[in-house]
Amino acid sequence: MLSKSSLIYGITETFYNRYKIVGKFLDKQGSFKTNKFFSSTSINNSNNKFAYKSDKILSNNLFLKNIIYHRNFRSSSFTMASTQKSSEYIYTNDTPVIQLEATSAFEALTVGEKKYAHYLSKASWFGSLAVLYQTSPESPLIFALFRRLFAMESFDQLKSVAMEKCEFSEEDWRSFLIYVAAFYSNMGNYRGFGDSKFIPNVSKNKLDRLIKSSQAYQKDPKFMELVWNNVCDKIFSLNPDELSLGFQPDGTTTYWSKNMTEEDEKIVKKFLTINDIEAYNTRALKDPKTGQYVIRFASIRSSSDPEERDYINKVSQLEMDGHSFRLERGDYSPILSLVNENLIKAGDCAQNQTERKMVEEYVRHFRSGSLDAHKEGSRHWIKDKKPIVETYIGFIETYRDPAGQRAEFEGFVAIVNKEMSKKFTSLVDNASQLLPLLPWPKEFEMDRFLQPDFTSLDILTFSGSGVPAGINIPNYNEIKQNEGFKNVSLGNVITASLKATKPNFLNDDDAKLLDKYRVASFEIIVGLHELLGHGSGKLFRADKDGKLNFDQNKTINPLTGKPVNKWYEHGESYDGKFGAVSSAYEECRAECVGLYLSLNSDVLTIFGFNDQQEAHNAVYVAWLEMVQKGIESLKMYNPSVKKWLQAHSQARYVITRVLLESAKEMVSIDQIEQSPTDGKPDLLINFTRDHKLIETKGRKAIGDFLLKLQIYKSTGDNESAQKMFDYYSAVNDDLEYPYLRFRDIVIDRKKPRRLFVESSTQLDSDNVGLKSFESSPEGLISSFQEHFSNDQVNIETILVDLWQKDRDYFN
Repeated sequence: MLSKSSLIYGITETFYNRYKIVGKFLDKQGSFKTNKFFSSTSINNSNNKFAYKSDKILSNNLFLKNIIYHRNFRSSSFTMASTQKSSEYIYTNDTPVIQLEATSAFEALTVGEKKYAHYLSKASWFGSLAVLYQTSPESPLIFALFRRLFAMESFDQLKSVAMEKCEFSEEDWRSFLIYVAAFYSNMGNYRGFGDSKFIPNVSKNKLDRLIKSSQAYQKDPKFMELVWNNVCDKIFSLNPDELSLGFQPDGTTTYWSKNMTEEDEKIVKKFLTINDIEAYNTRALKDPKTGQYVIRFASIRSSSDPEERDYINKVSQLEMDGHSFRLERGDYSPILSLVNENLIKAGDCAQNQTERKMVEEYVRHFRSGSLDAHKEGSRHWIKDKKPIVETYIGFIETYRDPAGQRAEFEGFVAIVNKEMSKKFTSLVDNASQLLPLLPWPKEFEMDRFLQPDFTSLDILTFSGSGVPAGINIPNYNEIKQNEGFKNVSLGNVITASLKATKPNFLNDDDAKLLDKYRVASFEIIVGLHELLGHGSGKLFRADKDGKLNFDQNKTINPLTGKPVNKWYEHGESYDGKFGAVSSAYEECRAECVGLYLSLNSDVLTIFGFNDQQEAHNAVYVAWLEMVQKGIESLKMYNPSVKKWLQAHSQARYVITRVLLESAKEMVSIDQIEQSPTDGKPDLLINFTRDHKLIETKGRKAIGDFLLKLQIYKSTGDNESAQKMFDYYSAVNDDLEYPYLRFRDIVIDRKKPRRLFVESSTQLDSDNVGLKSFESSPEGLISSFQEHFSNDQVNIETILVDLWQKDRDYFN
């Protein structure tokens, strides 16, 4: 039995280890600075008072000091959130909230098309609840908390409570609304673009009082206490392992249970490869009691259901290298039931047989967990040419899995913009002439370019952790290379995203040019990026019999001058082989294709630039903005763990470094110690106006780099790719520029990222209407109350029940 002194020492050590990261409370030896907080005869905060008769009690009893410290630290006065707030971890009150306009496009639909769009939208929104479980352990409960809070009172009523009972200021109230709006937009408390955590810019004490003074709390205190007590610390916590998404001990992830590290990832990856399992719709867990690895598939059906489990039954060997595995079904089951309920109704409103078959396969996929069913649905989808209502749904993008293989749920519904689509159709028609211009030999290009649909869409619904500007899908390489794909440019997203804000680090003339041409030049880059970036390049493979899909004797590696001697073995995929770097690497390759081909006069003519000077201006802005975004991207780098938090940002930074290293005559950066505007440190990008330099030095720098990107990808040479990409991804002060210092300046001048408000479809009898919301935090919050409306189901109960089911994996 432990002695009393041993027990006290153990508890004391626990408190010490937990809170020693808060340097301001510790001396150099790691002891608490009692003279700062514990030297008086009483310790006060707004709710509690601890009185002692002498300092001696405290100075001689570390355990007691720790208890008091812990109690005060967790109160409003001394929470980490309130003492360590940083602009890196909050959405500021000037965060713009912008409406995605889709009313005119929606009103042009027929009644049948509107109903089809409505049910697809509902399926997409309900499915996005799975994103909460793919983001952080606390996100589902935070969503349930806010949904219940705003369902019970109007904004005015809740604001009155906040101001009159909880000591909120106007700024506090605005900060709270911005936090809720940002949480909804990201479907979690980590940024969808950047994967870093964000916290409220209002004190924990005030938020605690608001929650407990609300009508939601008064009417159901048991539910609200359960939810609030389990998130109140996590909402505000900025512990080092919670600052960004990633593997323990440097980050947090719910694609993997908390007791799993990168070493576990290697074991799981080997098991999946051996058994030919793709991880898109899975999570990997480790039983905390037995150490057994659990591969859990997203599905409505449970593990005990005998139907539709061929893909599980084919795995006969569940032991590998001394490790035990089990395959489970049923992840997000009640959420996916809501998805299928609406997909089935959408299928009844489908406009043709291809759409009906597509929806049927999606239903089978979500019901069974079979990825083959989703692939079949995707095959029907790429055959559905030029639909009026475009849609895609499933576990699609792998950006946020630290291993780069598991995909986040995503669903979109959009309406074709016929006028804007003409440009992209023309680009597709010219693709076969443009592909040979890329800097790799023809043997490294796909055997046959399968002309895809490429349309400009006005987004009606985009559910997930963020809204992109363009998409190239499906992501299944065997379909993309052998059967085809689709490209979409999201026109209303591009227009809304690029609404005028003065860009950082440019002189006035460049800023004016950017303002004038940025939408047009961005359309060029997006079009080339999606169609000929993601849509180009061959992967060399061996099938299960060892037969290669290329002639090894005739295929020469241009980097070595020797026959190709590397390829993807059977069961290997690009995402699996390139792992965590796969997304950033592929985005970099696609961006380079965009820059490289933007210099082509035929491309510029397709996008309406017939005048040479206008064309040169558009090209100049495209290249200038790539560098400007590359420098801005430094805000997405975490220097404490030396990790990039966002794939597109890392890609643009890499390209910027390539240009700064290999095209010095074309671009340079000045560091300004004191800006004449505000006296703060600043940067100035100097970009050449000599178009010939862009065509020569710029083209060569990007072309040489792009060749390496493609050769390494085609041959599956992940080691060479990783080495090169790591070099250009590095951020320190010993490179051609002091990039860490640049990062400080970028952070100091960071502008808030926009939040989008999306309209909500509403079914009234046999008619479908569209409800729009104002461009404000209140409008965005109201839209989310509407998106998830369902009189038959209690969303909050579903969220809490699923959280309870998995909590042991993430404690």
